[in-house]
Amino acid sequence: MEAVATHCPYCALQCAQTLTPTPAGVGVAGRDFPTNRGGLCQKGWTSASVLRAPDRLVTPLVRGADGELGPATWVEALDLVARRFSEIRARHGADAVAVFGGGGLTNEKAYQLGKFARIALGTANIDYNGRFCMSSAAAAANRSLGVDRGLPFPLADIGGAAAVLLLGSNLAETMPPAVAHLSGARAAGGLVVVDPRVSATATLTENGQGLHLQPVPGTDLVVLLGLLHVVLAEGLADRAYVDERTSGADDARRLAAAWWPERVEQVAGVPAALLRETARLLAAASPSRGGAGAYVLTGRGVEQSVQGTATVNAAINLALALGLPGRLGSGYGAVTGQGNGQGGREHGQKSDQLPGYRMIDDPAAREHVAAVWGVDPATIPGRGRPAVELLDSLGRAGGPRALLVHGANLRVSAPHSTHVADRLDALDLLVVCDVVPSETAQRADVVLPVLQWAEEEGTMTSLEGRVLRRRKAVEAPSGARSELWVWRELATRLGAPGTWDTDAAAVFDELARASAGGRADYSGLSHARLDAEPDLHWPCPATEGEPHPGTPRLFLDGFHTADGRARFVAVDDRGPADDVRADAPIHLVTGRVLQHYQSGAQTRRVEDLVTASPAAFVELHPVLADRHGVEPGDLVTLTNARGTVTAVARITDAIRPDTVFMPFHWPGEQNVNRVTNDATDPVSGMPEFKVCAVTVARADLPAHPEAAGPLLITEVPA
Repeated sequence: MEAVATHCPYCALQCAQTLTPTPAGVGVAGRDFPTNRGGLCQKGWTSASVLRAPDRLVTPLVRGADGELGPATWVEALDLVARRFSEIRARHGADAVAVFGGGGLTNEKAYQLGKFARIALGTANIDYNGRFCMSSAAAAANRSLGVDRGLPFPLADIGGAAAVLLLGSNLAETMPPAVAHLSGARAAGGLVVVDPRVSATATLTENGQGLHLQPVPGTDLVVLLGLLHVVLAEGLADRAYVDERTSGADDARRLAAAWWPERVEQVAGVPAALLRETARLLAAASPSRGGAGAYVLTGRGVEQSVQGTATVNAAINLALALGLPGRLGSGYGAVTGQGNGQGGREHGQKSDQLPGYRMIDDPAAREHVAAVWGVDPATIPGRGRPAVELLDSLGRAGGPRALLVHGANLRVSAPHSTHVADRLDALDLLVVCDVVPSETAQRADVVLPVLQWAEEEGTMTSLEGRVLRRRKAVEAPSGARSELWVWRELATRLGAPGTWDTDAAAVFDELARASAGGRADYSGLSHARLDAEPDLHWPCPATEGEPHPGTPRLFLDGFHTADGRARFVAVDDRGPADDVRADAPIHLVTGRVLQHYQSGAQTRRVEDLVTASPAAFVELHPVLADRHGVEPGDLVTLTNARGTVTAVARITDAIRPDTVFMPFHWPGEQNVNRVTNDATDPVSGMPEFKVCAVTVARADLPAHPEAAGPLLITEVPA
């Protein structure tokens, strides 16, 4: 049995692995690669366990007259789905059938799903869970830098920098192998972590290795405005770079002028002296001052907000003022979350995009893609609803009556999840393609068993724009099928135009043609080339002569804007949509734990991971716990107008006294998304997962009056 070189099925780091099938299962080994250098996290080491999940889906399921899911043949299930889709479209119109995709799908499947939605179903209503992940960073990068690629440089470049400002990302738990790339900044005392918790990543700044800024939740934009204020006020900006390579600096400067450090301290709770120290540290490391390099990086903690796009633009503004983007050894980047969060949004799953990162309302883009698909451009629908709006419209008058879900567990992962569950229940037809019976699949009308990562060929695009080969290592259960096959079968039954290949290499070749000339141009790539050259980054256009070498570093010769200049985007703070108040006095922040991933549908089926992290918890500061009579191990209830969630208390001084933390990997009463806010960013459509207001009570006691007032804490106790 041969060893197979592939990549981890989880996050966007896409650590390189070697899988070795054996009679006892599949062995997993780390493989040397620029991102993970042979290392894996606990999820990666145990990833093969999901291949042997005891409840693996191996036959289609159809809900019968008794209300229960029962086995069906593939012909029965697909005939039913095609017939019901056709009936619903005939009665309510094409947009009455919607599609929801996932950031874990391969590039080939993301591409084919977008094509299936638009020309087989004829619906505009397609979006995906990447709307919950990278949409704010994408929107901000597009309007400032002209293109969205999570890291517009190789991750390894960060290792040479003397300073790294990391906002809203707990890399030590979400992407442990990436921590090695922070070693240079730590050695120079230049790692700056912005997080309301003393997270595992924040502890990396201890012992003189950097600084930890612990702001009030929802005030990251204020912190960034304060840092820009100091850079400008103290003459730390790279004036030559700003003049030669950017535009719009004056408007951004005027808004930042109002955020002097002492005002920031009052709002965000970060000491003014610490803000000044951070700005000076970043400036000293910047190229204009002869430093070794500096990076500004953002993650979901600051992006999943109603002002997430503005916050990322503030981070880019700071980087531009320091002269970092488009310089070797410095820059701005967003730490992409999902395994194919980058490729998943480039090739057609987003409601407003066509393959190659083309916008769906651009006539030239429509004409190009239509030619590849063999259809009239007029038959391609226009913009659809972004994810939160789409989910809210399900089952309503004028909204979709049927939903096809791939690679998402909406009953656990969506904000205000009880409301989303109600909307799913209001549908006439819910079809879910999955590997295991997720909470969403368990309530579907039809469940179709599909392949998982080690059972299929394809490509993924990592957080640094590196296009990677996913390779088949084991045979799938006999009853499971590739989504490419499922869509071909449905397209045939629906009488769809065009070709519907089931071979991933052929689908990639079509994707490459559709992307040609777009911002995310893959036209110079193929499975064969990626097998021979496993280190290629997009854009990689087709060429007449020597093959294009790919583009590991963007912006060195100019930005992808009309005039080649990066744009400062003037932004100001307006605070979170659901801020603390008398009837909800405590901030709730959410995030991941080391052992689990996303909704936990995969990792909650791995014994070693469940043993290490069996259940959700609520993290409280001792001051807050004492105020509510909570002891370690007590059940704690968090409540707001959207719902209630209950989990075990963990008492720690690693969090602000005015804040509680809860991870989001569990269903039922432990599902923190029952209370998270579905208010959205007006630019990106990103929901405000990361901060909302709650009451806190021991589960067996009502909240008492003296505990109801807000905790007025503006500075974290030492």
